[in-house]
Amino acid sequence: MASSLAVINCSQLVTLNGPARPRVGAELRDLQIINDGAMLVVGDRIDKVGLRAEIELLIENSYADSELIDAGGRVVMPGFVDAHTHPVFVGTRASEFEERAAGATYQEIAARGGGIQSTVNATRAATIDQLVAAGRRYSEWFLRTGTTTVEAKSGYGLSLADELKILRAIKQLDQETALRYVPTFLGAHSIPPEYRSRRGDYISLIVNEMLPQVAREELAEFCDVFCEESVFTTAESRQILSAARNHGLGLRIHADQLSLSGGAKLAAELRTATADHLEHTDGAGIAALKSAGVQPVLLPGSVYALGSSRYPKAREMIDAGLALVLATDFNPGSSPTPSMPMVLSLAATHMKMLPAESVTATTVNAAYSLGRGDEIGSLEAGKRADFVVHDCDDYRDLAYFFGIEHPWKVFAGGRLAHQRASSGQ
Repeated sequence: MASSLAVINCSQLVTLNGPARPRVGAELRDLQIINDGAMLVVGDRIDKVGLRAEIELLIENSYADSELIDAGGRVVMPGFVDAHTHPVFVGTRASEFEERAAGATYQEIAARGGGIQSTVNATRAATIDQLVAAGRRYSEWFLRTGTTTVEAKSGYGLSLADELKILRAIKQLDQETALRYVPTFLGAHSIPPEYRSRRGDYISLIVNEMLPQVAREELAEFCDVFCEESVFTTAESRQILSAARNHGLGLRIHADQLSLSGGAKLAAELRTATADHLEHTDGAGIAALKSAGVQPVLLPGSVYALGSSRYPKAREMIDAGLALVLATDFNPGSSPTPSMPMVLSLAATHMKMLPAESVTATTVNAAYSLGRGDEIGSLEAGKRADFVVHDCDDYRDLAYFFGIEHPWKVFAGGRLAHQRASSGQ
């Protein structure tokens, strides 16, 4: 018989039990909380959730040997699902952060060889072992802030060998750490300097060499493109994403981040899984996403870190019936944070999202955007036991108290993945 554990004495068991699809409108606020709840886990799966008295009786009658986790009156909820990260790189861009503080813009820094290219240079020079070592450190950051699954993009190689190296590092991290990785190929992150005068050749490299090899080795589930007139035009993005679809990859797109470039409308045309960023998306773009069933992935951490005040129109998107997702955009340049609680705080203060809406957007909705909605994102019987015991007694505290690490214990697949030394409650 598989080993079992029981989580009891939860002030709030935030289940997010509901329809087997991403949540929209008022559903975003319905967290299906069980007060004084408890949960039974058998093996790596949730067996039952319910009231404490109900689960304790079940344990007494059938699971007397269960490991007992006393939540101590804390909140228990699903592990966060971070649906947009760039977690494999070496080095930092702290010097560029300082330059921006002194008044330089992100675009100015990129124009003189910084930005993405700075990280590309460092990552190209690194071995796969060095990338895995750095990625393992970041995996611990995600886990200790309550994230148990991340979508993981390449994009800091921009050559066939280096993009493959990053994706292989992601695969190794998925196998060797408690954090789960959903790999995305982002060879179309930027045009490398050696192709600036012959960008068509670089697009041919992506379409004719990178994508076929990524597909052959089954190194990615999705393909992403940075769609922006100054990066990859809508025509170029369409070409790359169409080729990716022909290779069996799901589609994601960086859309309308720096300008109203048509990225959201392209996402709707191609019916991508997600359209990410959307800082400049207008009402027509929102309507197009809705008509095509594309999930928006909003990244307020990036807006904040770049010192911008142009946040995506979250309330308009919710009112339009879009199945909103929030993510960190963890990367060394424009959003160096793995903290989903920080994203919840920014969503409340700058996008006027209710904490309940943000919790849904960072768990079950994010899971569906990755094709994992039947596996993770909510605490329901049969789903993988990825859950977090947060050191608070009300889920709203995750957004309210910002800048601290809330998780007390983090479980991935029913196994303890992180534990804080003391509760501090």
